[in-house]
Amino acid sequence: MDINDIKPQLDELRNEIDYIDSQLVELLSKRRDVTTKVGALKSKVGMPIYAPEREAKLISMRREQAIDAGISPELIEDILRRLMRDSYVSQDASGYRCANSDCRKVVVVGGKGQLGKIFVDLFERSDYQVETLEHNDWPKSKAILSDSSLVIVAVPINLTASIIQQLSDLPKDCILADVTSIKESPLTEMMKIHSGPVVGLHPMFGPDVSGLIKQTIIVCEGRNPEHYNWLLEQFQVWGAKIYPVDAQAHDQAMSMVQVMRHFSTIAYGFHLMTEGADISQLVEMSSPIYRLELIMVGRLFAQDPVLYTDIIFANKDNIAMMKRFAYRFLELLEDIENSDKESFVAMFNQVSHWFGDYADIFLQESKAMLLKANELKKD
Repeated sequence: MDINDIKPQLDELRNEIDYIDSQLVELLSKRRDVTTKVGALKSKVGMPIYAPEREAKLISMRREQAIDAGISPELIEDILRRLMRDSYVSQDASGYRCANSDCRKVVVVGGKGQLGKIFVDLFERSDYQVETLEHNDWPKSKAILSDSSLVIVAVPINLTASIIQQLSDLPKDCILADVTSIKESPLTEMMKIHSGPVVGLHPMFGPDVSGLIKQTIIVCEGRNPEHYNWLLEQFQVWGAKIYPVDAQAHDQAMSMVQVMRHFSTIAYGFHLMTEGADISQLVEMSSPIYRLELIMVGRLFAQDPVLYTDIIFANKDNIAMMKRFAYRFLELLEDIENSDKESFVAMFNQVSHWFGDYADIFLQESKAMLLKANELKKD
């Protein structure tokens, strides 16, 4: 038997697959139409687009159904999560409920910047009156700010303090907020300049997001939280998760989550360049996990260098932490230099114990990420 013998049967089966795939596309289109209607209904009553309990229940049911049907539950979950991401986009296309109809006006200082634009768009889609205040607008800033109910400072870190210091004439009931990645210093400046409600915000997303669904906004209390609760409610209506934390604890965590991570990535990229590494060769020879690491390094260098410079240079206290990281790096290197495998293994086990259950959780999550990274690899 050769290929010509099976060709008629193979063509028939392929045609059947094409027909099934066509039906799948039609079903997905119908599903999207329904999710769009769901979004419209939710927006009328102000329900958050993201419903974690509903999502978890749906995935659990479909996984059980997949097992009964003899299909991989991981495959079905992956498909469902992709469909859900698409449905969130379709639901996000509609407007949102306004959480505070008594709000006079929202002013976003730096509203034409990358991050500021996101908030301007969301507030406008929630039927708030919104104005931006840019560098050239300061001669008329008093008029712009005079009847504001919320002022959000969305400017680069190095300008934040000086901008806040120019906001002394806000209405007493106006909420003053900032969205920078450090919190202690801006909060201190805002509390000094304004006697009304103050809150520190740190959106944990970049300017490339299309909406706030499943995005985290860290909230650091300043003054009179009862007066800015409606703002937090509005974030949740937009689909964001609110994570409250003390400003000092926030900055300590960010020194590890952001500063050290960005600095390490930059140092690694700098090292690759100065060593004369052949990136195309590294990519071709990399397994999915190493390719993903290279992707994260390259992703950083495709963005604004000033942004990362400001984050790393913003807090001088971070220098001591980064030096401790460098010392530990050299300490481990000394074990390798001395061929002290026992010490290295002991350290590894100690860190593994410290991670606890998170080690296995991250292992499973990374498997899904690596599969996606491998699927996206260009031949």
